[in-house]
Parts: sequence; structure tokens; C-alpha cells
Amino acid sequence: MKVTLEFDGNEEESEIQVALDGHKWKDAMWKLDQLLRNTTKYGTSFLLTGNLANEQEIAIAESIRESIRDILSDYNLNLD
Repeated sequence: MKVTLEFDGNEEESEIQVALDGHKWKDAMWKLDQLLRNTTKYGTSFLLTGNLANEQEIAIAESIRESIRDILSDYNLNLD
């Protein structure tokens, strides 16, 4: 499959970069989701402290993961 994107002039330079960086955004969101997943599944802190997460942190991680998936779903996107 071949896809062609057309932009008019330099004033759309930022839009061009957004179009080209789509895979980077997906990778970044996937890494964030995995960080939160490790908290909910293994109990490791998502605060990057190397400590174990407490119950409140696990609940927050679950809530954030749900919010991320809801937002992505609203845009007809997914991390899978």
C-alpha cells in the first residue's frame, strides 16, 4: 500500500512533523501504559522509585490506564 500526504508550504511544518511522528506517540503511550501495568500487575511503583506500590498507588495506576484507554477509544485508537 502506498499513502501520499500533501501539505501546503512551510506554515504547515508542525502538522507535517505530527503526521511523521505518529509511531513515536504510540510507542510513548505504550511505554506509559506498561509502566502503569507493572504497578497493577506486579506492584512496582510507577513513581520510578524502585519501591513497591501501596494500594492507593495501584488504584491510581488502574484508573490512569482506564482513562488512557477511554481517550484512545474516543479517537478510535488502541495500543495493541
